[in-house]
Amino acid sequence: MPDPTPQAAAPSRRPEAAWLAPSIQKAHERSQTFGLDTSMRPDYDVLSAAELALKLEQSRVLCTHALPVMETLHEQIVNTQSMIVLTNADGLVLHSIGDDDFLQRAEKVALRPGANWAEERQGTNAIGTAIAELSPTVVHGAQHYLAANRFLTCSSVPILDPYGDLTGVLDVTGDHRSYHRHTMALARMSVQMIENHLFSSAFRGTLQIAFHGRPEFLGTLMEGIAAFTCDGRFLSANRSAQFQLGLPLAALRAHTLSSLFGLTSPQLVDRLRSSSDQPLSLALSNGTVVCANVEFRRPALAEDVGQRQAARGDDHPAPRNDAGRSILASNPMSRLSYLDTGDPQVAAVIGKVRKVIGKDIPILITGETGTGKELLAQAIHNDSPRRSAPFVAVNCASIPETLIESELFGYEEGAFTGARRKGAIGKLLQANGGTLFLDEIGDMPYPLQVRLLRVLQERLVNPLGSTKSIPIDVAIICATHRDLRGMIAQNRFREDLYYRLNGLVVKLPPLRERTDLAAVVPKLLHGEPVNREAGRRLSVADDVMGLFERCAWPGNFRQLGNLLRTAAAMVDADGEIRREHLPDDFFDDLRLTAAAPGAADASTAMPGARLQDVAASAIASAIAQHGGNVSAAARALGVSRNTIYRKMQPAPRESDLPDGG
Repeated sequence: MPDPTPQAAAPSRRPEAAWLAPSIQKAHERSQTFGLDTSMRPDYDVLSAAELALKLEQSRVLCTHALPVMETLHEQIVNTQSMIVLTNADGLVLHSIGDDDFLQRAEKVALRPGANWAEERQGTNAIGTAIAELSPTVVHGAQHYLAANRFLTCSSVPILDPYGDLTGVLDVTGDHRSYHRHTMALARMSVQMIENHLFSSAFRGTLQIAFHGRPEFLGTLMEGIAAFTCDGRFLSANRSAQFQLGLPLAALRAHTLSSLFGLTSPQLVDRLRSSSDQPLSLALSNGTVVCANVEFRRPALAEDVGQRQAARGDDHPAPRNDAGRSILASNPMSRLSYLDTGDPQVAAVIGKVRKVIGKDIPILITGETGTGKELLAQAIHNDSPRRSAPFVAVNCASIPETLIESELFGYEEGAFTGARRKGAIGKLLQANGGTLFLDEIGDMPYPLQVRLLRVLQERLVNPLGSTKSIPIDVAIICATHRDLRGMIAQNRFREDLYYRLNGLVVKLPPLRERTDLAAVVPKLLHGEPVNREAGRRLSVADDVMGLFERCAWPGNFRQLGNLLRTAAAMVDADGEIRREHLPDDFFDDLRLTAAAPGAADASTAMPGARLQDVAASAIASAIAQHGGNVSAAARALGVSRNTIYRKMQPAPRESDLPDGG
């Protein structure tokens, strides 16, 4: 890497700086102060693998809550020549995902984990400038200070920890020629999700009030969340709560539960005891009346409120998750009864599961990617006697192999280089008393399978670096889209662990084989946060539902959910999703399916075929008929050439894809 230190000549000043926005001009002035020259080649100062591993461990909590949100954001902007980047508070890239085809080979290092985008190194850029200004920032093309970075457009949003301090940055970077104005809005919503997850996780053992002036906004990104000690002392509040309360976090720290909501802790408990209505109606100090979901996490208070609920005849009080809010308030599809929507195969799965709940029988859920395995696991937990204890999910495919052992078992102080000073509790101990969900168990490293088997047999955990054995009591649910029996034959999965995990094996059917689509679609629409925030119930036109019935849905619920999310954003005032609200590639897929030889109705003629395979067959046939002329084949199929080229790309192997549930 070239040395970025200034030469003897003074750094050049950009002559066009006058047209820049004030915040960008200010950033350019800082860049000059750092001694940077606009013609310099960037020096990303990429860390070594060992140094990066240490930084990842230091930002473990941030990464845990940010990575799932990044995956969701990636699904929304896929194929837009964009990369999603997560950095720490110093501008160091921790993770990046997305389409890097717009980068030249020499430039790919720029967005690689371990690269640094602080202003001191790269001059004006969205990540570094967002850190310096502590504000969402877009730096477009020529606004970058270094000329070498001006082919980029970057949208960055600072991520604040539960105490209001900067903990990282979420950034969407792409080719400046394909910039979309909605990118910043998506990034801001994603950061709000991350911050809410961080907040709820940090204040598990507290009194939490989730509130909003409109009840339909409870359980959405728009709700305010305030945390107090059980005696009413203020701890913190998320950004939405600060806005609704009309005070910044620094000023709120001087308040109490009583001064903000007009109630002491005992009075609030009495309200919960005497009222069967949820949410509660509370008055803010400024006179505004809000609707609120209240949760006490201190065991004694929670047990007392639970006894009151039981006395009213509520056999199933709202289960709690480790994010600190009512599961049913945030996700009504988290009970087995709600998942039973009329499909015989799903009903059979639920019937089997109900017979073993609470009997210490491990459950193994199989099925294609995106069929809802994690949702079923959460529902099993919420209907079990362990519902008030933690539900801890571990995706064995998403954790680096070097970190998964410490992630599962925890470690003592000094267990390895870079370990945190006081050690860390592992997922197994976090789940003690509750349920541990091991997603993508087939991706667990082979040596680690031995340790997991020993824990399941002895019910004892030994953290790394410790000589003590800690007894645990956990229910085990696993999931995979892989063929574990085949992996056993290839010595890639331990046979003894397999038979320890498969007390009950159930298989979720792919969406194309289900008969309850007409019931599933409305529930998905109602469950989407953007639709709940809109305050209206959406519907699907009959002809559109007919198209849905004909689709093979190779991406299962992930694909259907993304399509409905897009359509909901485009819907008109009447709230009905019609053909014009569906993305173009959905119709491309349907036309390709219909054009495939012998595929007049893909749902009946080829019930087990993947839509990609049907499309590939149709394309190959059309190209052959037109002598290799792609344009002619596209016209015959009624699709664009770009669609043809995109479908001709080799599809990713399922083993390469993470399982989203």
